[in-house]
Amino acid sequence: MSEGFVVRGLRRVRKLLESPGPLELEGKHLGRVRDLLRECAGGVGGEVSVRQRAALLAETYQHLNDDGRTTFLSTIANDFGPDPESVAKAHADYQAAVGTDRQWTAESALRKAMRSSRLRILTQFNALPQGVKFLVDLRADLLRLLDKDPALRSLDRELESRLSAWFDVGFLELQRITWNSPAALLEKLIQYEAVHEIRSWSDLKNRLDSDRRCYAFFHPRMPMEPLIFVEVALTEHLADNVQALLDEHAPVFDAQRASTAIFYSISNTQPGLRGVSFGNFLLKRVVDDLKRDYPRLTSFATLSPLPTFRRWAESNPEAWPKAFTDSDLAKIKRRLPPEMAPVASAGDLASLLSAHNWAADEQLSSALRSGLTRLAARYLLAARKGDQPYDPVARFHLGNGAHIERLNYLADTSSRGSHQSYGMMVNYVYDPDTIEENVEAFSRSGEIAAATAIRRSARD
Repeated sequence: MSEGFVVRGLRRVRKLLESPGPLELEGKHLGRVRDLLRECAGGVGGEVSVRQRAALLAETYQHLNDDGRTTFLSTIANDFGPDPESVAKAHADYQAAVGTDRQWTAESALRKAMRSSRLRILTQFNALPQGVKFLVDLRADLLRLLDKDPALRSLDRELESRLSAWFDVGFLELQRITWNSPAALLEKLIQYEAVHEIRSWSDLKNRLDSDRRCYAFFHPRMPMEPLIFVEVALTEHLADNVQALLDEHAPVFDAQRASTAIFYSISNTQPGLRGVSFGNFLLKRVVDDLKRDYPRLTSFATLSPLPTFRRWAESNPEAWPKAFTDSDLAKIKRRLPPEMAPVASAGDLASLLSAHNWAADEQLSSALRSGLTRLAARYLLAARKGDQPYDPVARFHLGNGAHIERLNYLADTSSRGSHQSYGMMVNYVYDPDTIEENVEAFSRSGEIAAATAIRRSARD
């Protein structure tokens, strides 16, 4: 293919990009994009031309609307997979060669036949100056659009595999983020905080004060994009209330006196890296860093949300009578405000809690405490999603060797805390002496490590 023909093809696609607004991808425009993808996969015209095509394809993709992106991704998934005839022939040759001197050559040929052109296209995108971030964002689109074309799942699996290799923890850099970090990076923290909203710059400054720490993993090709970050409070006790922990007006604690590090927020920032796990490595690296700087630290724990507790409780009405005793119900009935609907049974409590600002009523919230604590304990120890704990935060911490230490009633009275978990939060503790044992038991049989008080609450 002549260089002039390649240049004319690039010009035709550039003209497409001059159209105002988000683009569709159909007709002759789709044909031109398909040609560019084919030339990119085949390395037509040499490395410089291939790089130009990849850059133009990436630019085109970013101008497309959702339907156009679906078509673009479906084209890659459907048109650039392994050739079935080549795979069948290579497989037959391999089967015939097994046990002979030709076996290893035939195995190599089979591997080559099964390698799809999709990987070559993804690799070309990866080589662009902003290519890593482009592919991470492209995978986020894939995850949103999977239901529109089943073939996208094969492309998603290949891209997830590539991203897992490119984002291996050995390539990542741990950095501490401080108030003196670049403003653009601090803005990213505000944007990406997924657990406890950062309400203002003064709120952020408080979270980065001398008795706090914030650490993040970065990829060398995405230097201003934190992949995951954790916020830590240095204290001398096991924190039991997130509003107190985030109080901007509380006095600054002397970090040199700290005996406990509380991990109170862990945020994954890149949806396109779902399935690429490095959160456990982050915590281990942060613990090592904190122990080096603060030798007096002896306890490492979390103050964690139960993000799906309320959803589970409202979907399992049979769980309420098991958690609330007759004594609990009698106490609740006595303390109900007169304007509230009567509570005939424990099954009525879910409606009561959704319709009334009960947490602000000191007497009523006190009456509800024992039953809600039992309900939360049973949720953590018995609720399942498949063979794993129902709660996603529990799956993460228990899978990394923590144990459930304590449930904290009305520990998060924000609207999010009430909506997710009736204000309940939990402390997971990472005890270096039991982490490996807990990981092995959890991975082998799903056994959950928990303090005696938690188990007693679940049984009562």
